[in-house]
Amino acid sequence: MFALFRALLHRVGPLRRVQSVLDAPIDTQRHLLRTMLNHAAATEWGQRYGFADIARQRDVVAAYQARVPLHTYDDLADDAARIRKGAADVLWPGTPTHFAVSSGTVSQGKVLPVSQETIDINRGFSVGVGLHYLATTGKWRYLLGRHLTLPGSVTEDPDHPGTYAGEVSGILAKHAPGFFKALYQAVPNEISFLPSWEEKLNAIAERTVDQDIRLIVMVPSWAKKLFKQVIATHNRRYNANATTVHEVWPNLQLFISGGVALDSYRDQLEAIVGGPMDFIETYGASEGFFAFQNDPNDNALLLHLNNGVFFEFVPMDEYGSEHPTRHTVATVETGVRYALYATSYSGLWSYDVGDVVQFTQRDPFKIEVAGRTSEMIDTFGEALFADEVRDALHQACDATNATFHHYHVAPAVPQDDAPPQHEWIIEFDEPPKNLNAFRDTVDTYLDRVNRHYHIRRESDVLQPPQITAVPEGTFYAWLQATNDRISGQTKVPRMSTVRTTADGILAARPNRSLAPPAAQVDTRA
Repeated sequence: MFALFRALLHRVGPLRRVQSVLDAPIDTQRHLLRTMLNHAAATEWGQRYGFADIARQRDVVAAYQARVPLHTYDDLADDAARIRKGAADVLWPGTPTHFAVSSGTVSQGKVLPVSQETIDINRGFSVGVGLHYLATTGKWRYLLGRHLTLPGSVTEDPDHPGTYAGEVSGILAKHAPGFFKALYQAVPNEISFLPSWEEKLNAIAERTVDQDIRLIVMVPSWAKKLFKQVIATHNRRYNANATTVHEVWPNLQLFISGGVALDSYRDQLEAIVGGPMDFIETYGASEGFFAFQNDPNDNALLLHLNNGVFFEFVPMDEYGSEHPTRHTVATVETGVRYALYATSYSGLWSYDVGDVVQFTQRDPFKIEVAGRTSEMIDTFGEALFADEVRDALHQACDATNATFHHYHVAPAVPQDDAPPQHEWIIEFDEPPKNLNAFRDTVDTYLDRVNRHYHIRRESDVLQPPQITAVPEGTFYAWLQATNDRISGQTKVPRMSTVRTTADGILAARPNRSLAPPAAQVDTRA
């Protein structure tokens, strides 16, 4: 019976698109690119690069890459500003009325047009993730209760009446399917879009504490804060002593994660939930929704090659060069770090997403997100990447029975004539008993996996890392001090080559000491 049910589910549109990724991935991408070129042929960019002629070529990918260069936001910023003022048929047919803020603010950040086609296909992606979980696991009870989503906010832009700007998750929430709003949505958008994060959390807890919440969709870095608020609200309302989420929401079944890497938070969330809960990790951005975890036993993400995005990949050792190699899924290799470029139904053409990915396998195509192109430290020739930092932290936590919530890595303040080093600023949930042991585990791991780091440590031109533990609430205090508005999508930069963020975080430390161990580790080898 379940096999028949699963077969019927795979006839649903979102799952059919996933199946095409598995059956004919390279042809799917080639067809998608040709379709987008034909659709945008009459736009300004289509005329500029000759999309119509490119689409007629037998090898459409080669023709496209020969004529259309790689782009950054600076290449389209002026056109994006014109579109916001009402210009039509510039990047994509029509005049978009929704704009995703990919960084910064609505007035000063990177603001990307989001077409109705992109909204529709990303909405299908979201539905498809849930249906894929149902089809592969047979677990259906999450459909019997309420679903709690914590999107970013989206508001009408006062400078451009009739247009809406905000975070892409808010845009999708605004256009959620009618059946979802009627049957499943736990919190109305007027609460989800509240500008004050603290006010939003309080309102969500008050509204949902008595609901039958069975599915949660949110950024995992903020989930623990929400869960603590829910437990506190429940205890206050019922004079209870609950310590876990399952005591409040006993039927909670599924957590769909996005925005930041789940593995940094999963153990903490499992502990505070206090009962069985499945996780699905997704990978989306303002530019599109790219991948999702299709196997609960594999943390790698299935690249969704039929979701309105044509992908290109530039090796990181060629990133920023004048003529880098532009790979597609036909030519990528496993284990190589690539900068990700996207061509989309919103008129982004070979656009630098700013993320670094690497493939774990080619059949089907699965990726891991290694970090941001900007999240790499090579100040001393060590070429330290975000995924190496993240993995080193997990190794050190496992070795010292520690857990952490936030971290930031930057070059340390120089000390006289001593060799340079990195400072790792960490907000622990459970600090290690011995920070020196923690430091040594980080150092040993990086020495083993990063040959550039190994060479510099071996030759004593780079010291072991300096570990600085900060009290609970430090990173949140820094976010409050540096952001006009905090939302569920607000992220902490994990790495930087300059100390602006590091110094700001240290300055934001609450005036209370961290219980042993000492706040700063001895950095002597």
